[in-house]
Amino acid sequence: MPETQALQDSATKDPKTQAKKPETEQQEKIPYPGHSEQMADKPDHGEESYRGLGRLEGKAALITGGDSGIGRAVAIAFAREGADILLSYLPEEEQDGSETAQWVEKAGRKAIKMPGDLRDEQYCESLVQRAVKEFGKLDLLANIAAFQNTHDKIEEFTTEEFDRTFKTNVYALFWLCRAAVPVMKAGSAIINTASIQAFDPSPNLLAYATTKAAIINFTKALSQTAMKDGIRVNAVAPGPVWTPLIPATMPAEKVKQFGKTTSFERPAQPAEIAPVFVFLASNEARFVTGEVYGITGGQSPY
Repeated sequence: MPETQALQDSATKDPKTQAKKPETEQQEKIPYPGHSEQMADKPDHGEESYRGLGRLEGKAALITGGDSGIGRAVAIAFAREGADILLSYLPEEEQDGSETAQWVEKAGRKAIKMPGDLRDEQYCESLVQRAVKEFGKLDLLANIAAFQNTHDKIEEFTTEEFDRTFKTNVYALFWLCRAAVPVMKAGSAIINTASIQAFDPSPNLLAYATTKAAIINFTKALSQTAMKDGIRVNAVAPGPVWTPLIPATMPAEKVKQFGKTTSFERPAQPAEIAPVFVFLASNEARFVTGEVYGITGGQSPY
């Protein structure tokens, strides 16, 4: 079938069924941080579906959480749009990280792997330095990596875990942006990852939800100063997305029902989130900054 016809056909499909509904009932609890191969129903990252249009041709991007889930989907999309990519992920996620790098290289782009822990300030700074060394510049920063855990009572959240959640989700974002902005040129873009949890928090995700609210505030504040240098800063706020983090951090009974309360009656696939990152990274969003784009399957409370 000609590509134009295929695109037309996909545009006329029911969005409820256009992406595969994951068989969440079959998913068992997996060890943190979770790997794609441990998923009973593997997520769709756009491996077979995403088609690039050259919107990021010649760009250099740094993506955290680039091993799996939304990070892998964004890496595939960015690469097929023409960007070279530096991938950050935990050392124990090397298998997934290497697979993502292979998809980037299959798109004809350069992939640099740099595993490490985002709770380390020096590691965050070194990511930006490495990107500039490898690519000669840094045009795009996609802060996607996150940590979460669930508890039913506030007394079950330890100080150590609360600290870990903020270090991974907020401090790392601050360190990365602080290092990136001075080396970015006009026309560059930063895309942070918030969540529906910032607006409609689940009690059992107390720490995670609080960090996501902080990310939105951070995004709006930074967007004002960064624009003085021509750098746009926006955030994406997904609802439920089918990634390894879900069965790695949520009780099995919650996983079985994950995403079923959306208007789509399913969670999003990572491939359905990536196009919004592409838009915000591209020149098509040149008049967009300080915004939060919800991708919640109809659950948006804002």
